[in-house]
Amino acid sequence: MTGRRPAYRPVPSSDPRRVAYDLLRAVAERDAYANLTLPGMLRERGLDERDRALATELGYGTLRAQGSLDAVLGACLDRRLEAVDATLLDVLRLGSYQLLRTRIPTHAAVNTSVDLARTVLTHGQVSVVNAVLRKVSAYDETGWLERVAPTMADDPAAHLAQRYAHPAWIVRAYRDALGGDWPETATALAADDERPRVHLVARPGRIGRDELAALSGGTAGPWSPYAVRLDGGDPGALAPVRDMRAAVQDEGSQLAALALTNGHLDGPDGNWLDLCAGPGGKAALLGALAAERAAAVLAVELQPHRAKLVEQATAGLPVRTEVADGRDPRPPDADRVLVDAPCTGLGALRRRPEARWRRQPSDIPPLARLQRELLTAGLAAARPGGLVAYATCSPHLAETRAVVADVVRRTGAEQLDTRPALPGVPDLGDGPHVQLWPHLHGTDAMFIALLRKGP
Repeated sequence: MTGRRPAYRPVPSSDPRRVAYDLLRAVAERDAYANLTLPGMLRERGLDERDRALATELGYGTLRAQGSLDAVLGACLDRRLEAVDATLLDVLRLGSYQLLRTRIPTHAAVNTSVDLARTVLTHGQVSVVNAVLRKVSAYDETGWLERVAPTMADDPAAHLAQRYAHPAWIVRAYRDALGGDWPETATALAADDERPRVHLVARPGRIGRDELAALSGGTAGPWSPYAVRLDGGDPGALAPVRDMRAAVQDEGSQLAALALTNGHLDGPDGNWLDLCAGPGGKAALLGALAAERAAAVLAVELQPHRAKLVEQATAGLPVRTEVADGRDPRPPDADRVLVDAPCTGLGALRRRPEARWRRQPSDIPPLARLQRELLTAGLAAARPGGLVAYATCSPHLAETRAVVADVVRRTGAEQLDTRPALPGVPDLGDGPHVQLWPHLHGTDAMFIALLRKGP
């Protein structure tokens, strides 16, 4: 018996690799969002802190790296990826991620993947997993990059797409937003591929940032006076989050709301409008700030279920929720208007690991049309001299500068310099808009522009 491998035992549902695999299947089969699905899985299956961390790393990491992993697997399989059973492919991706992007020893990565395959695949597929992963293990990530990716000299976008696991069209969109700088594009993609910290917002008037940092074990965010950053853990288990004194909100999203409230405004300042309010994070921050200024917020949301989320997030605040299309005409009486428009979400890919492979270039034109319509409606709803903040969680030029430039040209609105509304935040570029970046600010890649309606 000496030297023989231990008898196979099925991989239980509480095993971190099984959790990661089930997450991949949920994303593939149900179009689930990983960041919404995984926390519930971890709670339901009772994983300890160490196994929770491993399941998160393997699940999110495999989703982020899918394109690069598929390029390697394509070189190791005897058939096209499109012909490979989806469940088999997910086991191969999960095993390849462990081999190429973690410090898990080769024998452990292969053997545990084979055990998982025995639990969730057919007998014939198990041998495929073993054979293919042994081929993958022949080289490290750098070695595979040399074999499956063009060089920077030949095709920089394709090279960086493989190196940092982003579709090439997104690589080019980042490059364009960064002024054509390939080295900085690589830095941005690298930051985008890292696991992000959890950001909390301390609701003004309910809890201070320092108290929230102490209670959560986090550190004060560098840019927003209400932000706290955590290295990990379950934010939903924190008492300040449970009792709605605080919430999970990226610091970049906080800055989008603060740019609007910090912007200089002449005349009355009691009537605020959030034109695309769901799911309610920015509306809640606006509501808390409005309460301190004796102002009130109207939160408009098209989808009834998202409007319910807005109501829940803003409970006890001077916020009224209305189910309506933000493009519908309304009286021009708002002093401040936030247009946080629906977008591709290319600025939050580190938090939504599967999104980079779901989005396509064809998504851009209809979204840009909607964004122009919403920003135009936001300006129409503002009073003369009122302020409008346009925000998207995307750096794509067609969703950001092009939208603002077109609406300014057609409406005669004045584009203001947004940078003074975000005091203390560095690396904001030449203006007048602001583009935040994970590699510069540690936030999602939020775009923010301030406009003033003419007389």
